[in-house]
Amino acid sequence: MFHIVLVEPEIPHNAGAAGRLALATGSMLHLIEPLGFSLDDKHVRRTGLDYWQDVKLRVWKSFDELQSAAQPGADFWFLSTKATTTPWQAAFRPGDYLVFGRETRGLPEELVAAAGNHALRIPMEPGGTRSLNLATAVAIVLYEAVRQQNPAW
Repeated sequence: MFHIVLVEPEIPHNAGAAGRLALATGSMLHLIEPLGFSLDDKHVRRTGLDYWQDVKLRVWKSFDELQSAAQPGADFWFLSTKATTTPWQAAFRPGDYLVFGRETRGLPEELVAAAGNHALRIPMEPGGTRSLNLATAVAIVLYEAVRQQNPAW
């Protein structure tokens, strides 16, 4: 099982889509407050469709609180357009945390800087776009992590 972490997400559709990805992969979704929406928002439920109630979900007051509660030995991978390592260079293991920042600002620079080779960047054509949609980025990285585990689904 992997852990999807959305730090201060702002758009309910992205949280709903991440919840659906979590359910599809047996992962857990962690949301770090403050949230830019209510979990009762119809957009969260609509994007997650009728699966939302089945999503393994934890809401945390802070990222530090989540890190303190994490399983010992689990790796944290921080996604940022400013990183140099790609997800295809990472060696994911079950129990790892895939950490994504808010839609408008990404992750705090100090988290990315402290992550070293655990800061990951999804490669994109130069000059094409600044970034990808949050839910799209979650899907790309999560399914690379799952692919590395060679599930027999």
